[in-house]
Amino acid sequence: MSKKPTLLITRDMPPLVEARALNSYDARLNREDKVYNPDSLIAAAKGADGLLICGTEKMTAEALARLPSSVKIIACFTAGYDHVDLAAAKALGIVVTHAPDALTDAVADITLLLLLGAARRAGEGEAIMRQGGWDDIHLLSMTGSEIRGKRLGILGMGRIGRAVATRARAFGLEIHYHNRSRLDPALELDAVWHEEADFLLKCTDILSLHCPSNEASRNFLNAERIAQLPEGAIVINTARGDVVDDDALIAALKSGRLRAAGLDVYRGEPNNIHPGYARLANTFLLPHIGSATVETRTGMGLQALDNLEAYFAGKAPPNRLV
Repeated sequence: MSKKPTLLITRDMPPLVEARALNSYDARLNREDKVYNPDSLIAAAKGADGLLICGTEKMTAEALARLPSSVKIIACFTAGYDHVDLAAAKALGIVVTHAPDALTDAVADITLLLLLGAARRAGEGEAIMRQGGWDDIHLLSMTGSEIRGKRLGILGMGRIGRAVATRARAFGLEIHYHNRSRLDPALELDAVWHEEADFLLKCTDILSLHCPSNEASRNFLNAERIAQLPEGAIVINTARGDVVDDDALIAALKSGRLRAAGLDVYRGEPNNIHPGYARLANTFLLPHIGSATVETRTGMGLQALDNLEAYFAGKAPPNRLV
């Protein structure tokens, strides 16, 4: 029998993923789920043929250059891949894959949860209940914003953006979007395409961010672009924290220029998030749980293993990046 490839898995994985990995590979697991620092990752990767990594492992050009020469493939557990320097990996001849399909529905669901939570002041309402309830009923107490008939602007109409649009239609929202290119009519349906992102902002009551994190999108939502949104707009972010200028968004929420924000991702997460968000009543905040269902996290791991299996079988990985 040929020797099984050696696979380093950097985080604790769902049981089905670990079982399949142990069956197919000489798998090195991380059952204590300790986050590797750059030095410990390099040491753990000694003799490995491939890595299955998460977003906690920052594969910079320096880190990639220090990897043992035995490592030929890095399979990302995540759909996003901004934690891997793709150009450096390509230069080193390291294949990189990601898992873009498994989390679409879960992230779209959490987007609608954030949208409804922000619009209907759910965070404030839950805080009232945890403090023992309310004293009396006032007709103007806890009034939120109706979403039916509002214009939902989707920045990035990929898999997740389209799944959000499908759900939003059921709530009676009017769909507008900006994408690098216009969708095929079969995918666009009734959505209104805006060639420029700034055009989208001007006619958006609720802005939902679904763009990747890159040089072009970092700090996209800054003070100038917030000023283009209609008064009282709502901002939802399930993309990446660094597409938002935190100071600008917090200032707009404080002043009432924006009605509310629903956030699942943050610059500096998990433990260096701007403290201003938590001090605002009109923020509905979640701890980056967009993909956090048993089914989705299992699917992400299995998709990463599908990429590894194809590579080690001499085939093209289905979700290869470089």
